[in-house]
Amino acid sequence: MTYSALPVPTQDHLERLDAAQLEACLLAQVEAAWQRCREVHPDLPRPRVWCDLRGKSAGQAHFGRGGLRFNPRLYAENRYAFLADVVPHEMAHWLVHHLEEGPRMRPHGREWQTVMRRLFDCTPHVTHRFDISRASPAPYRYRCACRDHHFTPRRHGLVRRGSRYRCRHCAQTLVYAPLNDDEKSS
Repeated sequence: MTYSALPVPTQDHLERLDAAQLEACLLAQVEAAWQRCREVHPDLPRPRVWCDLRGKSAGQAHFGRGGLRFNPRLYAENRYAFLADVVPHEMAHWLVHHLEEGPRMRPHGREWQTVMRRLFDCTPHVTHRFDISRASPAPYRYRCACRDHHFTPRRHGLVRRGSRYRCRHCAQTLVYAPLNDDEKSS
C-alpha cells in the first residue's frame, strides 16, 4: 500500500513564520506523520515532542523519554527540508520501534527504509545534509596528513584525557593545532 507524501507548507510561507509559529508548524507535521503511521499501526502511541536537541543531529527518536526530539536551530535554518525529511525520518523510527520485534531491529534497516518509502514516499537517508557550522561549533582544530578536523569541546576534552583519534582517510593520528588569532576572528 503506497501513500502520498506528507503535505509541507511552501518555502515562502515557512520563511515568514516567527519562532512560535514555526514550532506550531513542526507539531502539526509530527501530528500528521503520527496519524499516517496509525493507518498501518492503530495502537501506535502518540510521541511527545521536544525542541531541545543541540549539536549536529537534526532529530532523535528518544524511546526512554517517550517521544521525538528536534534541533530548533537546524529547523530554523532548514525549514522545508526539516518538515519534508526529518519529521518522517524520526516518525519512521518511532513506528518501527513499536512493532513487535521493533527494539531488536536495526535503526536504519529494511523495516525503517520500507516505512520511509511506502508510508512517507521519502528516499531513506541515514543522515541529513544540513550546514551544521552554526548549530555545532567545533572550535578545536586537529590536523593529520591530509586535512583539518574540527572538534567540539567535549571531544577535545576526551583527547586531553588520553583518547586518540585517527583520520578515516589517511589513518594518521590527529594532532591538536590551535587556531591563531586571525583564524578565530574569521
